[in-house]
Amino acid sequence: MSRRLAHGIGDPPPRDARPAVQAVVAIGANLGDRAETLRDAVHDLARLPLVDEVRAAEAIESVAVTPSGPDEGKPAYLNSVAVLTTRLAPAILLSYLHAIEARHGRERRERWGDRTLDLDLIAYGDMTSDDPALTLPHPRAAERDFVLAPWLQIDPDADLVGYGRVADLLADLRGPS
Repeated sequence: MSRRLAHGIGDPPPRDARPAVQAVVAIGANLGDRAETLRDAVHDLARLPLVDEVRAAEAIESVAVTPSGPDEGKPAYLNSVAVLTTRLAPAILLSYLHAIEARHGRERRERWGDRTLDLDLIAYGDMTSDDPALTLPHPRAAERDFVLAPWLQIDPDADLVGYGRVADLLADLRGPS
């Protein structure tokens, strides 16, 4: 249990309390009742310990992406992005994301396969990490319209650490109008 959760009302936070940061979580599903799954996932995120706020974008639909590229023959995804204010450590947050996926029937059999729920930690404050267990920012976030567009909906001033403004990244992906 978190030491902060164990303190009484009005007690000062411990000196080693982690400061709150904004974490960005991409949410997607292409199996089952996608809209209900996304709503439930946002609710699950809001119930996590040491998460103070969750803002979620309106869902958008996108073509399934496979290792060989977009595949219109696969079920379409419903995607959103949630921005969390949290004091959870990034590795702990990621473990909670995996637990939420598992509760929604996610099975990790095939890389980039169909999913009942996919939760990806896109960014955690301004942290960067090359650890294979937790790469931050997410290595393909800057290339994904279905991540950038919903993120921009809820945070028009968003920046992706090491890549730049989300609005500029999205404009580059979409090309000239």
